[in-house]
Amino acid sequence: MTENPIVAIVYGGVSKERSVSLGSGQAVFSAISEFCQAEMLELQEASLPDELDPRRHLVFSTMHGTFGEDGGFQKLLEAASIEYVGCDSESSRLTFDKSAAKSVLEKAGVPVLPEIVFERDNPPDCTEAFGILDGPVVLKPIKEGSSLGLEFADSPSELEPLLENLAFETWMLEKRVIGREVSLGMIDGEVLGIVEIRPKSGKYDFESKYTKGKTEFVAPAPLPEAIADRIKGIARDSYRACGCRDYARLDLMIDGLDRPYVLELNTIPGMKETSLMPLSASCQGLNFKAMLKCIIEPAILRFRSNYSIC
Repeated sequence: MTENPIVAIVYGGVSKERSVSLGSGQAVFSAISEFCQAEMLELQEASLPDELDPRRHLVFSTMHGTFGEDGGFQKLLEAASIEYVGCDSESSRLTFDKSAAKSVLEKAGVPVLPEIVFERDNPPDCTEAFGILDGPVVLKPIKEGSSLGLEFADSPSELEPLLENLAFETWMLEKRVIGREVSLGMIDGEVLGIVEIRPKSGKYDFESKYTKGKTEFVAPAPLPEAIADRIKGIARDSYRACGCRDYARLDLMIDGLDRPYVLELNTIPGMKETSLMPLSASCQGLNFKAMLKCIIEPAILRFRSNYSIC
């Protein structure tokens, strides 16, 4: 066993976001290989790769969605005493459930938007939902990422057909804020720069997120200092409340009265060089490679501590 572990980038996975993970994994491997020993392990089933050795490997997962961000993979790593980069299984499980995470954040004093949670087979009355949430509304699955299933409705009549063929089991309707969307990364509890997301369609859905030229990203976001400081304070509070470690990304909306609201906390954000997390880091003068060094340093210290390496 050497002082520094082999960083095993685990990518791919079994979720609907597999294709996104493939890009993240390749980008992380290319950058990390420049400053430490690394290898790639493509996962195609919900189990640990046989190659992993707890005395040799430090895992850096870039798997998004189910069995990537929901705590399932992390729990298996913990059971096998394999150290890894990123939030632990409990934090990952919590933040993957948008409604559960919002409940924890609200108790911590973090501003979140009102919601209605429902099962696919028991959708709410559309007119009643608009009344409760003071529409318009956003429809989103509780436990999926990358804007999968995300839809917008400006009236009950627009919402009705959206509820007829729902792909996932559990959903939420959330009050829609018409305003500015922003995102910022955090590394080891410290906040990075704020990125503004400007979809040309006005809606940051799956198409706007992954189609080149559909969205403009401004880093750093042109915000008044007081609002930026408020958002960074919210990010610190959210990170602590959800028990995050190593790194995470927070997404928010700012309404017309400059009030920020948290949308979700992402524990395995996209990791291409042009993804939101690296853009946030670039505001602090960190290039992609430098950002990844900062992210994995706490995990390397844990690995060394586990095996009493000085």
